[in-house]
Amino acid sequence: MKQVALVTGASRGIGRAIALQLSREGYAVCINYYQHQALAEDLARQLRGEGREAAAIQADVASRAAVDEMVHRTEHTLGPVTLLVNNAGISRQGLFQDVDDALWERYFAVNVTGARNAIQAVLPHMLHEKRGCIINISSIWGLRGASCEVAYACTKAALVGLTRSLALELAPSGIRVNAVAPGCIETDMVRSLGSQTRDMLISQTPLGRLGTPEDIAQAVAFLASEKASFLTGQILTADGGFIL
Repeated sequence: MKQVALVTGASRGIGRAIALQLSREGYAVCINYYQHQALAEDLARQLRGEGREAAAIQADVASRAAVDEMVHRTEHTLGPVTLLVNNAGISRQGLFQDVDDALWERYFAVNVTGARNAIQAVLPHMLHEKRGCIINISSIWGLRGASCEVAYACTKAALVGLTRSLALELAPSGIRVNAVAPGCIETDMVRSLGSQTRDMLISQTPLGRLGTPEDIAQAVAFLASEKASFLTGQILTADGGFIL
């Protein structure tokens, strides 16, 4: 059976690394993006240049209609989705009392409702075939909490609940649902915090370094593989020991 992966928020950072890894493991890959069209299309061209199937498709995952259209286009271009990676997410530091209604609702619309929209869009085919894999990208902050990132941490905690509950519901249909909870990863998000904060995060990580997007991509690839065929409802914490 042809393996087709849809990776949301895949134009850069962790999502880009995931799309690249899955492609090189034999998946046809839909690279979803919201704003960074050039980056997404560059990655799709790169993968096609390597002889692999790839398509860059724009959609705001917060919009059910946009997600439904993206999945329809993916099915038409690459085939039915057999692996969904819900990576799209937004984050910003700030005091909780400064989080207004619009910001709070946008966090949940993208980080949680976006995952809901994508899952419901790909589930009919997975249920019909009685097979499939869903991987949600949570965060260590959803497991332990994060000062000045309360809204973000709430959404990532919600993904943990979604993962475990949906795993129970879909297990009889042969569909596995897991999550990866990244720690401090070398991305634009961490670099924007400044060198002093970056050094502090490194010092708090027992393995003595930040993670890389590729570290998370390898974790996703493992959960998607047959090597993890007996794993469902699990939260794989990839954080260098940060929250031990």
